[in-house]
Amino acid sequence: MRQSSAILSGTPVRLWDLRFPTSRVFIHRTRLAYIHLDNLLNFAKFDRDGRVDGYVVAYLPDEVAIVFIRGGHVVTAVALTQRERAAVPVPEAVQAMHKGVERGELAFCEGSPELLTWMYYAGVAPVARIPVDRREPARVFAQLQQEQFSGVVEFIVDGRVSFIQMNAGRFATGYFAEKPDDLSVSAWIERLLQPHADGAPPAVAVGTFQPETDLPEQASVALLEAAREVFWRLVEQAEREAPQDGMKRAMKLRDAIVVPHPPLTAVSVPRERPLSVAVMTPAEVTTGLALWTRQLLEQLEVLAPGAAPDMLRAATKDYRFLLQRAGFYGQLPWTVNW
Repeated sequence: MRQSSAILSGTPVRLWDLRFPTSRVFIHRTRLAYIHLDNLLNFAKFDRDGRVDGYVVAYLPDEVAIVFIRGGHVVTAVALTQRERAAVPVPEAVQAMHKGVERGELAFCEGSPELLTWMYYAGVAPVARIPVDRREPARVFAQLQQEQFSGVVEFIVDGRVSFIQMNAGRFATGYFAEKPDDLSVSAWIERLLQPHADGAPPAVAVGTFQPETDLPEQASVALLEAAREVFWRLVEQAEREAPQDGMKRAMKLRDAIVVPHPPLTAVSVPRERPLSVAVMTPAEVTTGLALWTRQLLEQLEVLAPGAAPDMLRAATKDYRFLLQRAGFYGQLPWTVNW
């Protein structure tokens, strides 16, 4: 199989060569054609053994797609390309894997929550590149120590990715791809930076970034579909209460708050059109929907006093457990009795 020659943005390292830290490998790098991808991503729904923290990394013709898993459930994804690194909607990452099945490869690995968080933010946070002297690549660490850098260093050598946390220029902890357990960090870095057998220096890329403390979760397609159905059910109720005016009111309210709450754009896509999936959190979806719902029902209560709880119950009853988990009802002033 012909390997991709695409280079990771801002580095001399081939995307195809990237290997990430892991505490355990469940599926070693394998042709995507041999993997039942949907079963793999949904394993936790069928078996307790699937409730792990880890990541699925797919090597595709022009990108590396990484899907992050917490407690066995897919939570978010990033794509690494020649042009950029960015968070992508999970369905988009999965679709790219399906399309790349003929030429792609996949690995499924376990990783601590901290490692997953660092891997994610290395894919979305601005990574400040540090120039590397090919003759003395280890000097970058002396530079970071002198600058008393605090944060995470992404250190890539010939595709092996390491993440090193530093506090005021001192090593704190780290994760290292393929490092033997019996080898110290300094000895491993020294080994990595040795010239190749032909005398050529290794391909080294160093960058720094500041991760958050946890891995953000993307809103699931199920939540987006539920939010869209609730939106249109409430629009229909508004039109029944105020014929020829209710829908206009609902859309005017949406337009007034969609800029600070962009998920409403996806939520308000008509049912007959494909769902618009973007990178957004469950809280962003429910906050925008709850604000719009409250304003709409407050207007409708002028026409039908006390009707808001009944309208809310009718619109959301099929999705109440999903919306409850997402914190939707807690943002509304009404109590719904089921």
